[in-house]
Amino acid sequence: MTGTAPATQAVLLHPDRLTRRAPRTGVTRIGVTGHRAIPVAVEPVVRAGMRALFHGDGLSHGDGDGGRLEALTSLAAGADQIFADIALADGVPVTAVIPGTDYEAGLGDAATLRAYRRILRSCAKQERLPPEPTREGAYLAAGRWIVDHADHLVAVWDGLPARGIGGTGDVVEYARRTGVPVTILWKPGVVRD
Repeated sequence: MTGTAPATQAVLLHPDRLTRRAPRTGVTRIGVTGHRAIPVAVEPVVRAGMRALFHGDGLSHGDGDGGRLEALTSLAAGADQIFADIALADGVPVTAVIPGTDYEAGLGDAATLRAYRRILRSCAKQERLPPEPTREGAYLAAGRWIVDHADHLVAVWDGLPARGIGGTGDVVEYARRTGVPVTILWKPGVVRD
């Protein structure tokens, strides 16, 4: 099923099945993938969409246990850090999935690194992935790990192909191939740099 919206709202794309069956733990795991640079016009749509998902809009929580959630993220700049901050503010435990590379060296500027370290200290769990031969390969492995452990994937995505191996488009494609439901958050008509 494809949702459509006026240009001032988010485009939310959901598959026919909103979530895979929750694991026996009774926890619905929501993973994220998304662009590091989010246009100013898109950010309010992204934040509102993420808050709605954490409050249960568009998710079925499996066994009716009251909707316990867990957030899975690599804590990269942009979508990942916004997602983690919103999850933590809503009391949702966050699992940091750290790619098998010198991750901090590739995160970006000092502000992004400070935010990464701040959020990492607040995470309930850390999954440090094994080393990969390339940084891009490590990002792809982290994206796949998130999809493989998620019941639902949130993608802050402009709908265009990935700009490099392991980019948002690659992770969304993998989720779709493996049957993980994807919610896409983006403002129609906005193009990123």
